Amino acid sequence: MENTNLTNTEEQQTQKPVKLVPIIIAIFMGNFLSLLNSNTINIALPVLQKEFASDLSVVQWALTGFMLALGTFAPTAGYFGERFSYKRLYMFALLGMTVASVLCALSWNAPMLIAFRIIQGAFCGIIVPASMTMIFQTIPRHQQSAAMSIWIAASIVAPAIGPSFAGWLIQHGSWKWLFWTNVPLGLLAIVFAFFFIPYYRLKVPKGFDLWGLLTVIAASSLLLITLSQGAGWGWGSVSTLICLGSGLLALALFLWRELSIESPLLQLKVFLNRRFTSTLLLLCIVMINFFSGMLLVPVFLQNVQGHSPLDTGIILLPSTLAMAIMSLIVGRLYKVVGPKPLLFVGVLLMIAGNLPLAWLQIDSSSAYTLLWMTIRSIGLALVLMPATTAGMEEISREYIGHASSIQNWLRNVFVSFGVALFTTLLSSRTADHAARLTNEDAGPQLAHLSTTMGINDLNLLTTLIVVLALPFVFAIPSKRKKERAMDGALSDPVR
Repeated sequence: MENTNLTNTEEQQTQKPVKLVPIIIAIFMGNFLSLLNSNTINIALPVLQKEFASDLSVVQWALTGFMLALGTFAPTAGYFGERFSYKRLYMFALLGMTVASVLCALSWNAPMLIAFRIIQGAFCGIIVPASMTMIFQTIPRHQQSAAMSIWIAASIVAPAIGPSFAGWLIQHGSWKWLFWTNVPLGLLAIVFAFFFIPYYRLKVPKGFDLWGLLTVIAASSLLLITLSQGAGWGWGSVSTLICLGSGLLALALFLWRELSIESPLLQLKVFLNRRFTSTLLLLCIVMINFFSGMLLVPVFLQNVQGHSPLDTGIILLPSTLAMAIMSLIVGRLYKVVGPKPLLFVGVLLMIAGNLPLAWLQIDSSSAYTLLWMTIRSIGLALVLMPATTAGMEEISREYIGHASSIQNWLRNVFVSFGVALFTTLLSSRTADHAARLTNEDAGPQLAHLSTTMGINDLNLLTTLIVVLALPFVFAIPSKRKKERAMDGALSDPVR
């Protein structure tokens, strides 16, 4: 049944009985597929290079273009979710992702594959915020922490198993199967969404903010291109500076536009909620650390110790499973102790697990790497779900879509920034160590030793970055303002 008006209090609405398990399965599948597609193509790039007789600089746009579209279209989910309902938007995005996957599998040259991957990324960029929004709109309050634990588990497992899964598919089949596997799973997710996710819509936007859409797409595209290509162009080059300046100008125009009109594309008033803003900044810091580990540790295992991509995935799989299992446990702990104790312990465990990874040696055992990665992963699990839930549950259901779009948008920007920064620093630090070791006659181990030292430098840096998350933990208010909210306050996104 369609319900376009808010007639009861939010607490009353969230107590309505729903079929929780089918809803969570439908939401889990879409989120999992979206994030899996972000991390499977990496392993296939050398294969695609040979398949299409193209340079690596060309085929890598199958990854870069996808990530650009993923970050660029996330901010649009708020408006379109309100306009058509998040259920319909989610199903449309799943269908678009599935069709784009078919087109990717049928591609016969690199430009065609890149174009369809960009389209696929645009739809995946909508799936993630839409799926998060539906958790807070359709699932009862007392079950939201459990649902978010499963949503976070999908966010963890998909990037972690992506490379191993891709390596197995390519080894036993073809790169095309990276896309064909999306088809039955995507269609199944659509069926689950159609039958089990309730229709929910509070209001229809009064108008479409076209200029907001154009400026946010321009800002996101230009800034993400700067971050992804700055290292290759040179951070001080004219191309980088023009792209960065244009992106910042577009961002300023977008912010001015959103703050000056009645029906903005994104409701920036959510930033007035201190709990939402503090947890969002905390998440951005943590996500930089999360993806830096996904970059640095595989480089060490493959380029220094000579493990294959499949072996690397197998070595790191236990830490990923520990993280996913802990995410499910955290959902129960959250109800008992609240977010702050979990966040504090989680950040400390991330620091404790990350610091020993700054002391890697060429012959460090896989057990050593796995041990500290597991401790770090458990810390991440203690942070991701509580930080996401604590901020989002403060926002009224009317503005949950805007908050979700903003959160996923900024997380994508920060992750892109982190990956670009660490990729550049790894190259420069490795070169610096190689130059110094050459003078010291390091012998045949020069390349491996310099790479290990560069990785250690960056792991130390990421440890220091995680320390910066501690002040945001203490800045989170202990009690939810929602507990004191009355019916008349429900339209206020900052309550």
